[in-house]
Amino acid sequence: MLLSSLLLASAPAALVPESFAPEYVALGDSYAAGMGTAGSSGRCGQSPEAYPFLYVAKSGLANAHVEACTGASTADVLTSQLGDLTGGTSLVSITVGGTDIGFSDVMSTCVLSGDAACVDRVHQAEDVANGPLGANLAKVFAAIKAKAPNAKILVLGYPHVVEADGPCSLSAAKRKALNEGADQLAAVTRDQSVKAGAQFADARPAFAGHGYCAADAWINGVTLLDVAGSFHPNAYGQRLGYLPLLGG
Repeated sequence: MLLSSLLLASAPAALVPESFAPEYVALGDSYAAGMGTAGSSGRCGQSPEAYPFLYVAKSGLANAHVEACTGASTADVLTSQLGDLTGGTSLVSITVGGTDIGFSDVMSTCVLSGDAACVDRVHQAEDVANGPLGANLAKVFAAIKAKAPNAKILVLGYPHVVEADGPCSLSAAKRKALNEGADQLAAVTRDQSVKAGAQFADARPAFAGHGYCAADAWINGVTLLDVAGSFHPNAYGQRLGYLPLLGG
């Protein structure tokens, strides 16, 4: 979504080429779109409280596009989110991979079923992360580089969605499995980022102590009024967890 493509009105267009202004493009899934915050709306669940919009507002960028969309997989990024990338793009951010491994179904299983079912579903997700996901991420990063060869590519990972300690409905076995699964996903994403020459920003340290079950949680629990936003960053998670990773 184009936030603005106008340069300063006082500067003649002929004297300030479009490439002079930093150009930012934000890609990815619901974590990048801002699903789970109060401002989330529309088909893609984009929110002004999502880290890309916060970064744009704080940086005063005049040329920015946020294409992140809830439910987007690596395939969706390739087919529908790369249209705004150009040779003039200076920064690309992306959070992706959760949809590929079935994040929503994993969390539903772990909330509604017993320990064994939860652990088994996490293991299935890990098989995808350690299997086809790596190649899919490589394709995404290569496509971004091809369309935006001059851009810095910043890959923002996912946090541990749940704390190992603290009172909540998830058992210790479920929490352990979920966090181990998140570690597997982070490892694959980091490795593919490095291979592609992109920068990986690990969200796990940023959110440490603030997962679901913590007293000061930056991750939603089950939200009945916004089921899709369950186990997604709330406004604090976007502003205090993700935004600093982007340099905001």
